[in-house]
Amino acid sequence: MNKNSSNIMALAPNTSNKRETVCIFGTGDFGRALGQKMIQSGYPIVFGSRSPQTSNLIPKEAEVLSHTEAAQKAAIIIIAIQRQHYDFLTPLAEILRGKVLVDVSNNLKINQYPESNAEYLAQLVPGAKVVKAFNTVSAWALQSGTLDASRQVFVCGDDMEAKQMVMDIVRALGLTPLDQGSLLAAQEIENYPLQLFPMWKFPIFLSLGLTAFFFFYCLIRDVIYSYVYENKDYSFFIAISIPNRICPVVALILLALVYLPGVLAAIIQLYRGTKYSRFPDWLDKWMLCRKQLGLVALAFAFLHVFYTLIIPIRYYVRWRTEDGIISKALNNKTDPFNNTNGWLSDSYLALGILGFFFFVLLGITSLPSVSNSVNWREFRFVQSKLGYLTLILCTAHTLVYGGNRFLSPSSYRWYLPNAYMLSLIIPFIVLILKFVLIFPCLDRQLTQIRQGWERNPQYSEQSNYIINKSAV
Repeated sequence: MNKNSSNIMALAPNTSNKRETVCIFGTGDFGRALGQKMIQSGYPIVFGSRSPQTSNLIPKEAEVLSHTEAAQKAAIIIIAIQRQHYDFLTPLAEILRGKVLVDVSNNLKINQYPESNAEYLAQLVPGAKVVKAFNTVSAWALQSGTLDASRQVFVCGDDMEAKQMVMDIVRALGLTPLDQGSLLAAQEIENYPLQLFPMWKFPIFLSLGLTAFFFFYCLIRDVIYSYVYENKDYSFFIAISIPNRICPVVALILLALVYLPGVLAAIIQLYRGTKYSRFPDWLDKWMLCRKQLGLVALAFAFLHVFYTLIIPIRYYVRWRTEDGIISKALNNKTDPFNNTNGWLSDSYLALGILGFFFFVLLGITSLPSVSNSVNWREFRFVQSKLGYLTLILCTAHTLVYGGNRFLSPSSYRWYLPNAYMLSLIIPFIVLILKFVLIFPCLDRQLTQIRQGWERNPQYSEQSNYIINKSAV
């Protein structure tokens, strides 16, 4: 008898798992989308609106009431209304006392107000527990279900219990809550959606600047010089030839700039004898955008590959080939095979293929889905060891391509060297410095410093004191 009754109890639905009612103030796009998503997750939803009449846009499973009536039915209230309309909450202060208010609003500009919208809401309704959340998720993503790009939800608030309740809702919706601390973090959370590619600005502007510089540089050397001194019109080089010179040059420089800040950081640590002193701000920002620099460099490398693949079908190349064949046939002349040139040509192509292969491998491992599946040592091996191998291969590819032209006077038009010669400067600096740093006498000391050893502990204490004093 007891055994059967226990089985019946086990099969019976657990009514204690029923989710609590959530109120949403606001029936706009985001409020409706969030309400629909919560209904699908099992939450009873009641909308608070200034016009309580049922609309066709409101989910059928939801109830629409006035703000006062809706607030009395739920302990958690999501404020899906813009900041400038918060004034209607002041008369409801007594009803909202002790309730959890979730602010989901964003502004039009970064730091538009002295305080965050969530802090302003807490001032209007001092008795409520205000939590900031959901402002990084769009209504379109909630409606379409494509939350891959915005699955993380930043949450902050002063009340730990209220914050935990909101994070439970976030998890129930299939999202990932990230606790950002107290309500003081709300301003930063509200600024986050307004930032336009913050880590991409420097790489993009730098690549555009390098592209513009080398475009005019190649235009002067390859088009204007030929027109002035040889009376030849090579203006069509602008379409294919010049871009195919620019892309590998920019790609190699950007790849070297990915590893240069790490070398500079190592030199600074060796000089200071400690790892507990902050790097200069410009170096910090540079190191934070190394991934973006590498991806932009990979994009230029891909363009170089595509431009190279179409070389055989260009009219200019076919004309030169056919003209050369006919000229040799008429003159009954042939060129003997040069074994040295054969080795240089094959080596140049092999180095380029290998360099591009490892370049693509670096790009793949930088993807979050891949980097999250490897441990730190594996990731460091790929990004550091294979990264430097990629830089060596790409530098050697460029060097073999034109190494025999460095001393040729024809390579210096108007005393300007070929663009690829300029592209070798930064990679050589990085590789030479790295080669010096791997000497045992320096590498051993650098390893000790990164493990916590300090040459002069007072130096780091003084540096931190100066930094903290300047921050105050």
